[in-house]
Amino acid sequence: MLLDAKIPEGKLEDKWRNYQINSQLVNPANKKKLNVIVVGSGLSGAGAAATLAELGYDVQCFCYQDSARRAHSVAAQGGINAAKNYQHDGDSVWRMFFDTLKGGDFRSREANTYRLAELSAPLIDHFTQQGVPFAREYGGVLVNRSFGGVQVQRTFYARGQTGQQLLLAAYSQLYKMIRAKKVRMHTRTEMLDLVVVDGKAKGIIARNLVTGAIERYAADAIVLATGGYSRVFRLSTLAIGCNGSAIWKAHKRGALFAAPSFTQIHPTALPQSSEAQSKLTLMSESLRNDGRIWVPKDKNDNRKANDIPEEERDYYLERRYPSFGNLAPRDIASRAAKERIDAGHGVGRLKNAVYLDFKHAIERLGLETIQDRYGNLFSMYKKITGVDAYKEPMQISPAAHFSMGGLWVDYELMTTIPGLYAVGECNFSDHGANRLGANSLLQASVDGYFILPNTINNYLASEMKTPGISSDHPAFEEVEEEVKEYIERLLSINGTKTVDYFHRELGKVMWQECAMSRNSEGLKKALSRIEEIKEDFWQEVRINGSASQMNPELEKALRLADFIELGILMCTDALQREESCGAHFREEYQTSEGEAVRKDADYAYVSAWEYHSEGFKLHKEVLEFEFVKPTVRSYK
Repeated sequence: MLLDAKIPEGKLEDKWRNYQINSQLVNPANKKKLNVIVVGSGLSGAGAAATLAELGYDVQCFCYQDSARRAHSVAAQGGINAAKNYQHDGDSVWRMFFDTLKGGDFRSREANTYRLAELSAPLIDHFTQQGVPFAREYGGVLVNRSFGGVQVQRTFYARGQTGQQLLLAAYSQLYKMIRAKKVRMHTRTEMLDLVVVDGKAKGIIARNLVTGAIERYAADAIVLATGGYSRVFRLSTLAIGCNGSAIWKAHKRGALFAAPSFTQIHPTALPQSSEAQSKLTLMSESLRNDGRIWVPKDKNDNRKANDIPEEERDYYLERRYPSFGNLAPRDIASRAAKERIDAGHGVGRLKNAVYLDFKHAIERLGLETIQDRYGNLFSMYKKITGVDAYKEPMQISPAAHFSMGGLWVDYELMTTIPGLYAVGECNFSDHGANRLGANSLLQASVDGYFILPNTINNYLASEMKTPGISSDHPAFEEVEEEVKEYIERLLSINGTKTVDYFHRELGKVMWQECAMSRNSEGLKKALSRIEEIKEDFWQEVRINGSASQMNPELEKALRLADFIELGILMCTDALQREESCGAHFREEYQTSEGEAVRKDADYAYVSAWEYHSEGFKLHKEVLEFEFVKPTVRSYK
């Protein structure tokens, strides 16, 4: 399979303009005749659905929540990056492009990454005009703060709830189009499969989560905006309902899955407190701007944090990475925390955390400033833990978070199935092997608002010549029957173990062998164990209730069946990539100081996997660095 990324000709800074100049257009009268399905209503999905409707397309938008406002975009608290250089600290589009490329350890496309940086500045203006209450200086100018992996201040924020404020803005635009009857919104409806006709994506099969009804929906193009898949680890910062089922079903229908093992571990989550826990709570990375991370120098130190004197504290990020200190990228900060915890310096009841301390920041800036910047985060921490973090340090720990991997897409954000697009976190684009903080809200917004509405025309212009297909087409009936049979097969197992039992087992394997660090022996062991879990699942899972009613256990089982298969692909991908890069840290490939050893001569490509029932076939998109020479990724 030839992977054509469709990267435009010209200088890096001219590529996006050249693409727009040469792309096809659809006139307003014809747009009314074309319909688009958008699956997902977070920042990328709501932005895409609202903008496509504004352009004149007939749009249907789907989400499994009861409202688009419940999309997980609300959980991105810390901010959104943009190269506006308001602080006059040397920032530029080029510097942001380089920071992002370097942050991803040179495992993403130059053209896509540059476009992300290029479109960041107008996006802030776009959101400001929508009424997003970004923080401002006393004089009214938008203020910035720093985030991990950079040495400038380019992160715009709304206290510690930036994602929520951006989503509310996107939701208002989406709801405006719903009220104008230009978008039909389907809440509590989950996509269960993709319908492909003559090699093109033409519709979806979905389940009404309230009634259990299986429904067909046809369209001229399908846009997936379904977020990440880190719930494969079970314990993660993602909401319980977040899943990878939509992109996994698309993968099984022919869409290549790129870089599946590139999953990010966030360094600042609340530590796990018990086996019964179902998710972890994210504390914004913005806290690392002013908070200092440390552990006791002595192993198994049981003293309270405030009783440990300064000289007996190890500010290990500042010690190991003096240039970036507490703002080291997420993968590096997470591994450094794991190393200290594994070495016996962990804190807390289970000795699985490190301290995040604001004592010095409060002394330097004053309590009022810290309250203004992070007040809601401190309130959330106290509500969960009962601890006042203004008076004693927070306890934080690494947790599964963002998925850099996802469906392979070209420059137009189209997958390898014509007519099927993937936007936001569910595609692999932009971030390489590690995402810099505050780039997730950026990518989701840019993909939905600015990129997709410009690129989808290129495909839909040619579809004008093709007769439309309705949901009565035999392909829809065939896929619907497959979905029903699959559900009946699950319900008929009638075993003795719960879905949660199997998810816990899968999560333990994935966290131990395919999370912060991996090795050949562990990955092979993981593959064998996941196959055992898969076999046991299909023989012993028990799902109460029926398919013709609201059934959360059935929902969980359908998603877990996909997670199990995805886990196999993730471990396969991690085993195949014999290098360390970004969040993919192979223990066999590290320096004497524990830093990653990248192998550009052998692995400077995006791994794109084709699904086969008997296994997965690897395809490679070779990464050509025409404008930047990959360097050793050092933050010291």
